Amino acid sequence: MILVTGATGTIGREVVRLLAGRGERVRAMTRNPEGAHLPAEVVRGDFDDRDSLVDAVAGADAVLLLDAPGPWIERHDLAMLDVVRAHGVGKAVKVSAIGTGEHSELRTSAWHLPGERALRAGGAAWTVLRPSSFATNTLSWAPAIRAGQPVANLTGKGAQGVIDPRDVAEVAVAALTAPGHAGRTYTLTGPELLSTPDQVEVLRKVLGRPVEVVDVPLETAKEQMIAAGRDPEFTEGALRGQRFVADGGNARLTDDVAAVLGRGPRTYAAWAADHRAAFGC
Repeated sequence: MILVTGATGTIGREVVRLLAGRGERVRAMTRNPEGAHLPAEVVRGDFDDRDSLVDAVAGADAVLLLDAPGPWIERHDLAMLDVVRAHGVGKAVKVSAIGTGEHSELRTSAWHLPGERALRAGGAAWTVLRPSSFATNTLSWAPAIRAGQPVANLTGKGAQGVIDPRDVAEVAVAALTAPGHAGRTYTLTGPELLSTPDQVEVLRKVLGRPVEVVDVPLETAKEQMIAAGRDPEFTEGALRGQRFVADGGNARLTDDVAAVLGRGPRTYAAWAADHRAAFGC
């Protein structure tokens, strides 16, 4: 039995689909099981409710630890890993973030590092996945693009190894089901470094129509996020990350996807072609 936490998110949903397609016994954990609609046993689980975690973990041989980004990750990771250890689960895979433990200025590093350390110190065979920026992050541009408005650029010419979340999910499935991944930390990137203007240019070609870009100062973005009700600590962490990217700190490519999957990672252009409809085409 493989337990997938965060099962209704971008990565979790794809992991559940892939595991079910392989015939694996999979249990999907979510706070709202009624609306999950997943090809698996779906259970209620809340990282802040230990009893629900105990119920979710019962009988599991492996766990995928996955959570939405934010300052709550440390608390959630430690809560789940305590239950994993108490129940003697044999394998645990954590989806972390690129740069964790390497760049102290990144708030995401502070969010994920305690969980990574607890994972390594536990009794389970462990694997850590550190993906770069997701291609799906650009879905946040879709409303502006559909309305003929420019895409907001907070990172200037800073480039990243943008990765298709489907590749992250496939690596997670490999780590959960195949030998040879215990004790490994994989930094997962796409095949090329892309800035926001680079990605917009890809979208122009895929959509076959003009898409403009406008630079937005980080202070302006901060004011907009706070006004929209975003958590101040989350906002500060997110904007530190944007500044890090703008300064070239995330301009990094690895061969880890190919090493695990035996093929190169998907391109952003391939992802964009598969998601044209989301941008109004």
